[in-house]
Amino acid sequence: MSGGVDSSVAAFLAMQTGYTAAGVTMRLCGDAKEEVRQAAAVCETLGLAHMAWDLQNEFRAQVMDRFANAYAAGLTPNPCIICNRYIKFGLFMEKAQSMGFDLVATGHYARTAQQGSRVVLQKAVDPAKDQSYVLYSLSQETLRRVRFPLGTLTKPEARAIAREQGFANADRGDSQDICFVPDGDYAAFIERYTGKTFPCGDFTDMQGHVLGTHKGIIRYTVGQRRGLGLALPASMYVVEKDVAHNRVRLGFQEDLLSDTVVVGDINLIACDRLDRPERLSVKIRYNQSEQPAMVEQTDATHLRIRFDKPQRAVTAGQAAVLYDGDTVVGGGTIL
Repeated sequence: MSGGVDSSVAAFLAMQTGYTAAGVTMRLCGDAKEEVRQAAAVCETLGLAHMAWDLQNEFRAQVMDRFANAYAAGLTPNPCIICNRYIKFGLFMEKAQSMGFDLVATGHYARTAQQGSRVVLQKAVDPAKDQSYVLYSLSQETLRRVRFPLGTLTKPEARAIAREQGFANADRGDSQDICFVPDGDYAAFIERYTGKTFPCGDFTDMQGHVLGTHKGIIRYTVGQRRGLGLALPASMYVVEKDVAHNRVRLGFQEDLLSDTVVVGDINLIACDRLDRPERLSVKIRYNQSEQPAMVEQTDATHLRIRFDKPQRAVTAGQAAVLYDGDTVVGGGTIL
């Protein structure tokens, strides 16, 4: 329980199932006193026991370190996916099980369903709130033990339940930022966190001609046009970051388009393996709509995705998540 409305409503709905429940707030980074206080107040209203678990060291090692190291290597990771994999549905579930809790309910907007011998992950009913993209890494063992009470609700319906129950956080706004980078300045965070500085280097065009000087490779992302600090005759975009040579390559709109993507570190949910090329829909970033593609598994840990239409600014480190209708087939990290 984060102290927000979603996890509070999830706690209320979990109680309706007849299970004995308790609320847990994780201290992950920064000062979590207000989150703990609000979650404890909801639990008091519901008559639930409340616990606060200090997982700051584990969060630092499993999420912040991975994020900073990947970003410094020229990738653009999604920290929520990392956190879900290693903390919220990794360490948290292990700790809950060790304390005798059979199931874990969360405030994520997603659903699960039984399909034969497998439990599959599905999109939430509310497309505006669906979080299945950041949950693609969940294992079968985890999916059997997790419950998503909000998966069939819209956000207005969740808020209405919170008001009916008299929760003080019923109208609290949604968090939009990465919890450990609240100001959104990733570059400044990474320099503070790692104690490293990232030197200036060359902006080049796609043919290697020097166009100017960049201010440190971590300050740029694929697809970026603004803030380059260059006087160019036409709009150019970040197409590639060459960390080994400390260069940022710039190109035009057409240089950002890719029709084929290779994905590694895959996790398949709906099946053990893709035995043949499959027609699926694919999301390559959280806020993007799915795009039709042919997907082929090339070995135990890799997929090759060929889109029907070239996609703009495919970014290494982000996740590609595969869908068959509402069902998450699986996903992996873009290489």
